[in-house]
Amino acid sequence: MLPTLLIVDDERSTREGLRSGLDEEFDVYTAGGISEAMAILKSEPIQLLLTDLRLGGDSGMDLLDQALALAEPPVAIMMTAYGSVDTAVEAMRRGAWHFVTKPLNLDEVEMLLKRALRNRHLETENKQLTQQVKKSHKLDQLIGKSAEIQKVSELIQQVAPTRATVLIEGESGTGKEVVAGLLHHLSGRPAAKMVIVHCAALSPQLLESELFGHEKGSFTGAAQRRIGRFEQADGGTLFLDEIGEIDPSTQIKLLRVLSERTIERVGSNTPIKVDVRVIAATNKKLRELVDRGDFREDLYFRLNVVKIDMPPLRIRREDIVLLANRFLQEFAKENDRPFKPLSDAALDLLLAYPWPGNVRELRTAIEHGVVMSNDAVIDIRHLPQFLLPQSVPADQSPLPRKITLDATPDFNLHALETNTIRTALTTASGNRTHAAELLGVSRRTLQRKLKELGL
Repeated sequence: MLPTLLIVDDERSTREGLRSGLDEEFDVYTAGGISEAMAILKSEPIQLLLTDLRLGGDSGMDLLDQALALAEPPVAIMMTAYGSVDTAVEAMRRGAWHFVTKPLNLDEVEMLLKRALRNRHLETENKQLTQQVKKSHKLDQLIGKSAEIQKVSELIQQVAPTRATVLIEGESGTGKEVVAGLLHHLSGRPAAKMVIVHCAALSPQLLESELFGHEKGSFTGAAQRRIGRFEQADGGTLFLDEIGEIDPSTQIKLLRVLSERTIERVGSNTPIKVDVRVIAATNKKLRELVDRGDFREDLYFRLNVVKIDMPPLRIRREDIVLLANRFLQEFAKENDRPFKPLSDAALDLLLAYPWPGNVRELRTAIEHGVVMSNDAVIDIRHLPQFLLPQSVPADQSPLPRKITLDATPDFNLHALETNTIRTALTTASGNRTHAAELLGVSRRTLQRKLKELGL
């Protein structure tokens, strides 16, 4: 089913010209004035509104206000032959998605409408996802609709209310600490503390003191009694990050705590009862460390009561756009900047990149884009250099990665265009709309090129 578009202009020739040019990609309705347009908007599920600013004696701004007040408003784009910065700002302030001036470039209008529709779909998906996770005990930090991330969400909801020890495994940057926070928040005692220990950041002696505390004089430099992290987390949650890095002696003492729910401060033989829910995380495979003799098997079993595997971003690519949009909103607000969408080319680049640093790396890339963009959108040139293929300058848009030219260079422009278009059509299995998207042009431009090249 084609997306629905309402074109409103008091000049019949303009309306019909746009209808003729856009009816292959959209289900087009037309109207010559506000009353006719509103009748259509109230009776038909119109997704896109393209309206002139001047409608005879009426103003397109009035139509904009009425259209956006509907229960399910369309995405609105204003067009006028009397364009000015003030008019554009006023239209955007009143809710228009974009603003174009006449004479119109049909290809640009078509691409703009498609981008507007794409943004609306993303907004709808984000709203649906937000509603879904809020119903699921407000899991609003776990963003994604992939099967992998939904499995994680289900495990969190199942395990969080229990006292079971949880082991979270996954590559760096996949969100293990976020999951630990959600497990604590949904544990039934979120008002209690969640204490975090980064095990790899401390030497064995310091880690032991950090976890269990110490008595005054128990070792050189112990000038006073110290309360350890287990005691600090009493009644709450202790999150042991990078658990695979702890040394054998600390492993033994940790095993005792998990078995007996008691600790002893360094330099003391007095057991102290603690009520602590332990969550551990690692970017290593603990089972492999056990098999190599680098981690105690009995401690592994104590930690691995329930295991949550965090999927890398490269295997849940359908979540990239959702994550990117959440980060765009977050960093726009944080930096006091207006929300700016990603261009189609920038989105394609994000979807093609392998993300070895996972969600953390994507977050960094989006923050960079928000800070660097002074345009209406965030484009490729605003994103970090590491995202780009090394052979392509940062100020140029690369060809989509699915399209490759023949290995032998051919500097004949006709041959290069022919080869590229044929490759795109092959990749798209003959679907011209998909091929046009791969090439970064409109379907109309592709059709014109096919005729010019005799393909």
